[in-house]
Amino acid sequence: MTQRRVDDDADDFPEWVDRVQANVAGEVRRRRKEMGWSAQELADRCEQLGHPIPRNVIANMESGRRAGLPLVDVLVLAAALETYPACLIFPVGYVDQTQELPFERLVPTWDALRRFTGEQEVLGHDAGLVPDFEAHASLVGTALAALDEEEQARFAARTATSRAQQEEAERRRTAYADQAVSAKYKLRYLRRELREDGAIPPDLPPALHDIDPPEWDPETTTEERP
Repeated sequence: MTQRRVDDDADDFPEWVDRVQANVAGEVRRRRKEMGWSAQELADRCEQLGHPIPRNVIANMESGRRAGLPLVDVLVLAAALETYPACLIFPVGYVDQTQELPFERLVPTWDALRRFTGEQEVLGHDAGLVPDFEAHASLVGTALAALDEEEQARFAARTATSRAQQEEAERRRTAYADQAVSAKYKLRYLRRELREDGAIPPDLPPALHDIDPPEWDPETTTEERP
């Protein structure tokens, strides 16, 4: 089976692989020049990162003479150029339209990038544990902010110059303490579910060290839920 053209009227329309590689090559070249680097300077930076990409390989890639583009090269080139791998593959603002898969028509590069990163959901696609980790990050932020506000309210209560100010500060302290407890409860439950699914939860900041029970055993699944 041969790949049919995205646009039957365009005899010189590049294959999907060529288009993806052209996107990366063009963005590498643009970004390199924007940073004022030569191809050799970019090669030197890649070597510093632990994955050498010779100058001639970079030059051949940028000119379209390189036949393949390994994923590891994309990762290192993005790090060297201080950008994200997805931005090399989908150069938003510099490539108006792109092709996500063979046989598919061109779509706005912005839409393709959002689907690639999972920001725009695709019906029937499994996001894995990404939503759980996003929820985890949100709960950590909520808990830390509540703890900080609680401490500020506690200080305000100690330094209040009137009974009314003290009562208001205590009311705020209690409210923020409740928020912190609620977020920590949800975090503990979420982390337990992640472990039961065989996943490793993200590290917690020191201020939230009490979320995981000290007696927690990764081989144990009978612990009571909070």
